[in-house]
Amino acid sequence: MADEKLENVLNLAFGVPERIRERSMDLNVGYNTEERTWDLIVKYTGNIKGLVEEGAAVTELLTNYAIVTLPESQVELLTSHPEIEYVEKPKRLILEAAVGRRISCTDSVQTGNRALLGRGVVIAVIDSGVDYWLEDFLDEAGRSRILFLWDQTIEGNPPEGYRIGTEYTKEQIDEALEAGDRSLVPSQDFANHGTPVAGIAAGNGGAGGSRYRGMAPESALIVVKLGNSGGGFPRTTELMQAVDYAVRKMLTYRFPLVINLSFGNTYGSHEGDSLLETYLNDVSNLGRLSICVGSGNEGAGSGHVSGVLSQLPEGADREAGSTFVRLIVGQYETGLTVQIWKSYVDEFEIRLVTPRGVRLGPFQRTQPVSRYATAGAEIYVYYGEPIPYSSAQEIYLDFIPEETYLDSGIYMIQLTPVRIVEGRFDMWLPSEELLGRSTRFERPSPDVTLTIPGAASDVITVGAYDGRYLTYADFSGRGYTRLTNQVKPDLAAPGVAVETVQAGGGYGPVTGTSFAAPFVSGAAALLMEWGIIRGNDPYLYGEKLKAYLRRGARPLPGFQIYPNPQVGYGALCVEDSLP
Repeated sequence: MADEKLENVLNLAFGVPERIRERSMDLNVGYNTEERTWDLIVKYTGNIKGLVEEGAAVTELLTNYAIVTLPESQVELLTSHPEIEYVEKPKRLILEAAVGRRISCTDSVQTGNRALLGRGVVIAVIDSGVDYWLEDFLDEAGRSRILFLWDQTIEGNPPEGYRIGTEYTKEQIDEALEAGDRSLVPSQDFANHGTPVAGIAAGNGGAGGSRYRGMAPESALIVVKLGNSGGGFPRTTELMQAVDYAVRKMLTYRFPLVINLSFGNTYGSHEGDSLLETYLNDVSNLGRLSICVGSGNEGAGSGHVSGVLSQLPEGADREAGSTFVRLIVGQYETGLTVQIWKSYVDEFEIRLVTPRGVRLGPFQRTQPVSRYATAGAEIYVYYGEPIPYSSAQEIYLDFIPEETYLDSGIYMIQLTPVRIVEGRFDMWLPSEELLGRSTRFERPSPDVTLTIPGAASDVITVGAYDGRYLTYADFSGRGYTRLTNQVKPDLAAPGVAVETVQAGGGYGPVTGTSFAAPFVSGAAALLMEWGIIRGNDPYLYGEKLKAYLRRGARPLPGFQIYPNPQVGYGALCVEDSLP
């Protein structure tokens, strides 16, 4: 099935045998093998429920997006409707896995008669759950500060309008706390990720006192524990429903809201044009809302390479004028994907040379789905087309081992210019968490290593620095966005050895942009309290709040030019961000 309304990788998923799809790293994400149905992200106009057949299920999201579950045989019929604009398959999300308050200029605004503590503002932590039992998330009376907890992994009583998980209210959480019975609200943070994130954003210090207090210790919380569909990883479909849930609560109860997202993936053009990112941009305009996203931990991961091809003079040796990208594949890789992104106006031939010296290609634009068999692997290639939201073109390579593992060694990707207008190309591997440590590009490009959705224009994207030494954390995903050159990250916050609360109790260090983002989420809550709750500026949210945070950011040693791809406008400083 080659359908221009379907995302490139989804077209490839439909174009390969199911046995191959099941062995791929990405192609089967979103497919339920037992029920033989797909979960798909759909952008539409009109009435989506009138466009699906019997046997399909629809979860409507805000601003004309939906999650549609349907048999594969119905996908082509769905996309035949003019009301369907575009369809994407889900992507796996990767966890972007105390000194902080002081160096973020927060202590000074948390003290005195006019102290800012996040009162009246709600922070939504969309993550791996929260250990709600801890004192850090209770008020002075011992009641929970969590207004709603939606655990997508516990079947039973989903929120109205959704089809997964169980929703617990503040009253139910308080009842469990009073009874001392966790079975009444059995949600737990087994990954110990969402709990530290919530502690940094809004923990009150609990048993650790003010030393471990978070940025907005009196903010209320909404918690969504993301589902684990697809090999233990949450997916973009669960994430979009979680954001939708939090925004609907904001619209119903009319409180200012900050959403914290500490998940990401490397799949996409990195221009901010995926359906997840366009959805975040759209919902950002619905109310008094700001969304904070970590920039990811791929900065030092060797998973991105870029370059510029030049038009060859007439009669030039095309082989000598080719660019060769060396991809090192380590031992015991059970699969691999490579995304190649280019301008659609450029034409260049793409070939692949395997470690055994087998030469494949050139891959044909006129043949969208191609299969190449070698002694060690089957390689599927999809030549994509531009989408309604981007003029970029993707060529997607999926390496499926013939037996258990791919051949280790050096794969050569050869790019030969044919007709060059712009010349820029970028390649990305899956997140380094999904690959062996030895698999990498030989000469990687650390820029444009933001994880998605960090490239979305309307979110606040947060990089990490080491607050102990005031140095940039080299793992932190860098900007700017591809081609569009939006400034991303917007700013940086502490993300190395941050001491905070742990699931199960106690305090310990955490590292990653996952833990830089909640510093900014908590800071956003403080600014919203000052502006919206106290009446100093009722419009202090969204792009205006982002502008205040950028203006207040302080320089870090080693950087002379701001903004820059490593830390954006500089290091978070709440005090200087207030008017």
